[in-house]
Amino acid sequence: MARENLRPTEVSIAEAEPKAGPQPRARSYRRLIRDVAETAIVILAIYTLVNLTTARYEVQGDSMEPNFHDGQRIIVSRIAYMLGDPERGDVIVFHYPRDPDRDFIKRVIGVPGDRVEIEGGQVSVNGQRLEEPYIRGPSRYAGAWALGPDEFFVLGDNRNNSNDSHDFGPIGRSYIVGRAWLIYWPPDGFGVVSHYDYAGD
Repeated sequence: MARENLRPTEVSIAEAEPKAGPQPRARSYRRLIRDVAETAIVILAIYTLVNLTTARYEVQGDSMEPNFHDGQRIIVSRIAYMLGDPERGDVIVFHYPRDPDRDFIKRVIGVPGDRVEIEGGQVSVNGQRLEEPYIRGPSRYAGAWALGPDEFFVLGDNRNNSNDSHDFGPIGRSYIVGRAWLIYWPPDGFGVVSHYDYAGD
């Protein structure tokens, strides 16, 4: 019986070397951890920046009718008064002087150094009568207030249903949180808050 002529199988050096496999899982896991950490840091930085420059506030009650309504939610700009001071006509949020844990929303009527007078339902500042198309109706109270160098006089637009400076007096600058900027809830009321500019102010 004839023997078959057997030759050893030829194996090239390239075939004999092991092929490169997938990257080690440890490296992929470390990369994932790093990506998650970087994302968390960015989110935290944005969150911190937003909270340093803005605040969120829910309107409670009807003291600012007809311009702001109970249950509306607004964003308040803190940065507005880091760069400047409140002006007459600004709508602001501030800590209630008699209970700083509570926040109120009102309109600035007088600024430091002003003399505010209310008589016969008409508000005057430094002897000049204010035009106030934004109020629900004229006030039924009267009084006069001289503001110190760091004091602001605030009133609700719904004059006869508002706990404001005619009751608790002027507020200090340190109590002011910021300037009302944006109504974001409910959706049908979404929009930038308008502030009033008095003629010749």
